[in-house]
Amino acid sequence: MSVRVYKFGGASLSDIEKIKYVAQYLKKEQKTHSLPIIVVVSAMGKTTDEFIGLAQSVAVKPKRRELDMLLTSGERISMALLSLALNDLGVSAISLTGSQAGIITDSSHGNARIRATRPIRLEAHLQKGEVVVLAGFQGVSEQEKEVTTLGRGGSDTTAVAMAAHFKSSICDFKKDVGGVFSADPKIVPHAKHLPQLHFRHLMDMTFWGGKVLHYRAAELAGALHIPLRLSHFMRPVEQTIVSGENPMMEEQRILSINSHKNVHRVFFAKVSQEEILEQLFQHLKEKEVPFPQILASHSTEVGTRLLLTGEGQAADYQTLGSHRFEQLASVTLTCHGSVNSDLLPQILKHLNGTNIKIWEVLQDSTNLTLVVDRENREKAIQVLHTLI
Repeated sequence: MSVRVYKFGGASLSDIEKIKYVAQYLKKEQKTHSLPIIVVVSAMGKTTDEFIGLAQSVAVKPKRRELDMLLTSGERISMALLSLALNDLGVSAISLTGSQAGIITDSSHGNARIRATRPIRLEAHLQKGEVVVLAGFQGVSEQEKEVTTLGRGGSDTTAVAMAAHFKSSICDFKKDVGGVFSADPKIVPHAKHLPQLHFRHLMDMTFWGGKVLHYRAAELAGALHIPLRLSHFMRPVEQTIVSGENPMMEEQRILSINSHKNVHRVFFAKVSQEEILEQLFQHLKEKEVPFPQILASHSTEVGTRLLLTGEGQAADYQTLGSHRFEQLASVTLTCHGSVNSDLLPQILKHLNGTNIKIWEVLQDSTNLTLVVDRENREKAIQVLHTLI
């Protein structure tokens, strides 16, 4: 069965008027296209943040299992309201949770990974001509049959998984911005719109902090070659198409600037990289905290330095014997092709006289990353965007 998959973000569902607008849009889409429709939804607006705040108000360290039970209710509210709005317009629709739709995950509460999709019930509703409104961000663990969540932004991954299962020609993401830009428009108002991207570009951007899509969704789309359309939910002509096509050959220009707001640089004296990573993994597992994203690591006979972004706190590292803990930020320039050998000298020239301290420089084939003071993050993005 071939289907159309749409994903609506929290901003596009943040109030009742927007939910009604989305319902009207989907009614028009159903009339325009003959294929069945799956709509993946996020929680309304800032609901997830509000639920996390509620959990922390009653528990200093909320258990991950219970937190998943709480957080998944945000998407359930969205799916029920949108399904009600569609039915009110005469569009036959039904809402399904991740578990009802057969999203099978591992047992990692808070950051589960999809292991399989078995949408038997979902397919039955599609065959009846119903629009299926699916709660994103959630699934059910295969062994324990527990409700799980896929991590922040996990609704994006739900949508790509559905598009992959049904071999959709494209997966449509409806957002409050018109696609992908050369920087966060909230930080750089004149950021350039990028109408077309390769999967690799999107993976680089999201790995290094771009919020336009969940990194795992970009990774899954690239691995399975699922084209993506990212567009404004009210102005669909404003869009970015992400596919395997690469319109330019070896152009070395800077494509975008992305950033991690919270980066931890931690030093452990007289301990190997293998030892400290194993200890850190065990410590965070016992605390039911997802393992942080490792941006870089360096080990010598003096000790091991880790560069991380994630939920870990200073106390976690101090428990393991850290000798130094610094709260920093990263700013990454992603290039269309390989990093130009002249890029770092250009960066240093642009930052000269700005009082922006560079703590570290990281480079791979297509990305050059600066580790800077957290308070200078936005300033560094604005200054370096002039290079694009």
